[in-house]
Order: sequence, then structure tokens, then C-alpha cells
Amino acid sequence: MTGQTEDAEGEGVDRSHLEDVDDGCGCTEIWEHMSDERDAEE
Repeated sequence: MTGQTEDAEGEGVDRSHLEDVDDGCGCTEIWEHMSDERDAEE
């Protein structure tokens, strides 16, 4: 997965914060990953 994709209007969307998330994971796994990343920044 690249860190940059396009939204419906063709504008760039930064998704680099999701690079470590496995393809096919669900909402819970994404939420846990985001929470862990946020905790690591503190």
C-alpha cells in the first residue's frame, strides 16, 4: 500500500498512517492499530 491515494474527487489523501495495517483486517484491528500509534506518540 502506498501512502497516497485519491478520493472520489481525485484529490490526494494521505493514508501513510495505515501502512502497517494488514490487508483484509477489520474495523477492530484498524482501531487498535490507530490507538497503539497514538499511545506511542505520547
